[in-house]
Amino acid sequence: MKAILCKAYGPASTLVLEEVPSPSIKADEILLGVKAASVNFPDTLIIEGKYQFKPPLPFSPGGEAAGVVLATGQNVTHPKVGDRVMALTGWGSFAEEVAVAASNVLPMPEGMDVTTAAAFSMTYGTSMHALKQRAQLQPGETLLVLGAAGGVGLAAVEIGKAMGARVIAAASTAEKLAVAKAAGADELIDYSSENLKDALKRLTDGRGVDVIYDPVGGELFDAAVRSLAWNGRLLVVGFASGQIPQMAANLVLLKGAAVLGVFWGAFAQREAERNKANFAELFTWWAQGTVKPVISKTYPLASADKAIVALSERTVAGKVVIVV
Repeated sequence: MKAILCKAYGPASTLVLEEVPSPSIKADEILLGVKAASVNFPDTLIIEGKYQFKPPLPFSPGGEAAGVVLATGQNVTHPKVGDRVMALTGWGSFAEEVAVAASNVLPMPEGMDVTTAAAFSMTYGTSMHALKQRAQLQPGETLLVLGAAGGVGLAAVEIGKAMGARVIAAASTAEKLAVAKAAGADELIDYSSENLKDALKRLTDGRGVDVIYDPVGGELFDAAVRSLAWNGRLLVVGFASGQIPQMAANLVLLKGAAVLGVFWGAFAQREAERNKANFAELFTWWAQGTVKPVISKTYPLASADKAIVALSERTVAGKVVIVV
């Protein structure tokens, strides 16, 4: 089979496409015939050895995929060979085949195509867990989404609206904000041309926002924290800016606020039934048209390096998908 390989830590340009043996599967795993694989921010880190997981070299990046079950281990009762599924792999999805734990596999909803399925799990799973379990977002509350045109950001906009919140989307260009607006955002802030703190004060009549969804980190973090309302909740989702911010603890005290880490992968493993219930709700919303991944561009497997670069340079809105 063909696979994109990371043979030494480095930029995406060092990845190579090679013929490799099909992976063997363990008793609790399935062999997935990959039809599409999504690119996510961890892919930009894992190939440079900067992610929290460091698979042994050589390896294929790619943390989520969709396709058809080709084989199952002896302990696996579901899914079955031939089933169409979406899977979280951690790495290995930028290949024609990947071995994945059966517990990390979900059946694709009826009518969902493989490109959409490949782009669904990680972003919607993360944002659903963040807003439902961690922030406990309530109808009528105000939600600020930073990096609102990225994969998790757009998912947070859609889910926030589905949960009844007033959603303020913040992004760096008018083009990205237009995508967030189409996803349902009520208010828009271009933080390349407008002071974030001032804009939030204006949009909330000085009250502040109830929940901040922050997958960006960096210099916007401080302004966002200072804009929290009383009993506000700050969701620490990631650091796409490359900067892990520091926070003055007195701000949390003065606002009666909570800082909440969002580690969806650990939640999915530790609280599998609650995660399953989240996806049941997400799939219902998808069937109703309430949520729908925005896929900016697709690439062939041989161009996986270009797909990773496009995401890392933040030149796309929503998701980038590799079609195998």
